[in-house]
Amino acid sequence: MGAETRERVKRIAGEIGYRPNALARGLLSKRSFTIGLLTNDTYGRFTLPVMAGISDALVDHGVSVFLCAIEDDPALAQIHVDAMLDKQVDGIIATGKRLDRRLPVDLSNLHVPVVYAFTEGTQNSVTFRSDDEQGARLAVEWLTKIGRRRIAHVTGPEDFFSVRERAGAYHQVAGHCEPVLYGVWSESWGHEAIERLWKRSGEKPDAIFCGNDQIARGAVDALRERGIKVPQDVSVIGFDNWEIVAAQTRPPLTTVDMELKELGRQAGLTVLALAEGRPVEPGVRKLPCRLVVRQSCGGKAPE
Repeated sequence: MGAETRERVKRIAGEIGYRPNALARGLLSKRSFTIGLLTNDTYGRFTLPVMAGISDALVDHGVSVFLCAIEDDPALAQIHVDAMLDKQVDGIIATGKRLDRRLPVDLSNLHVPVVYAFTEGTQNSVTFRSDDEQGARLAVEWLTKIGRRRIAHVTGPEDFFSVRERAGAYHQVAGHCEPVLYGVWSESWGHEAIERLWKRSGEKPDAIFCGNDQIARGAVDALRERGIKVPQDVSVIGFDNWEIVAAQTRPPLTTVDMELKELGRQAGLTVLALAEGRPVEPGVRKLPCRLVVRQSCGGKAPE
């Protein structure tokens, strides 16, 4: 078909409201042009930006994404997986709320490709995750660059893989003069950690690197209650770049962005490649984080 004829057909199709029959197209191509997204992150804190990236990657390829939330219920998870397979999805992306836990369902022997994003994958799978060590290094190096020398690290539970990676990077840059304070992922823990740090004897920290934005917000509030100015007296950096928290903190919070949307985009393109039969090397792909500089730590944003 010539280019002129093709354009005329497309123009007339648009004028009369013609839409291709997706079912017929699927029968011809042996594809459903749908991808299933399976998650136990029912709050959506991590899944929603991942899903946004997946959708951005696949929309131009005519592929739709549908989300199934499974809580942490193995029976519910299996029901959703069976439903995806019944709908003949071209592939499945599994995502969750932490890097070091698998979803409560076995996805290792399915007849469709499976890609893992922000959750632990099976052996010989393709898994995408943020580089927590690199992200923590960005934060602590920035604090040393702006002249901070007594940097404390207040973070979440030590049994999280990401917590241990960030703590290791913190020690590599800042040394071991300050112990890591492990706790929970909450503002109240950030508030309590400041109380502990300021009650002890000796010099006080001039910077706090926090394991997430909620902890950082609690730390900022506790410092303000003590009459300590942020960032003039103490710089504070969070982790996650959860804008609903970071942008509303006073002052707005400098934080590490895990680039979850880009992580989702890469996962989407990879599951599409697998669905189309293209070769993809298995393994864990670490995506770099990005430091978002706001007013809570001082210094100018990097060029």
